[in-house]
Amino acid sequence: MQIIISNSSKQPIYEQIYEQLKRSITSDELKAGQSLPSMRQLAKELNVSLITTKRAYEELEKTGFIYSIVGKGSFVSEQNSEMVKEAKMKGIEEQLLTAIRNSKDIGISLTELKELLTILYREEE
Repeated sequence: MQIIISNSSKQPIYEQIYEQLKRSITSDELKAGQSLPSMRQLAKELNVSLITTKRAYEELEKTGFIYSIVGKGSFVSEQNSEMVKEAKMKGIEEQLLTAIRNSKDIGISLTELKELLTILYREEE
């Protein structure tokens, strides 16, 4: 598991950690029951505040991606397939919004964008 922190990002560091861990869980890179580094260890590895990693872990626990056992650590939760699908849908929406903005910036019409999406989608079948 590799987490990359961008100091130039407008996104808070705890959100960057949260998003990257969530992505690793939903992509099955991190498996159910797998232990995560301790908050202190992760903070040291990333050279960030312990409070930052604590907040990221709290958000992951609140949204059901991990669970914690006092004295043992934090572990990846069994993922509900509907929750995984929802997380992936959100990622797709974000990517499509970026594609739409970029298309508008260079003058691609909705029809042309739909054509491009259809072609690319069919190539992947």
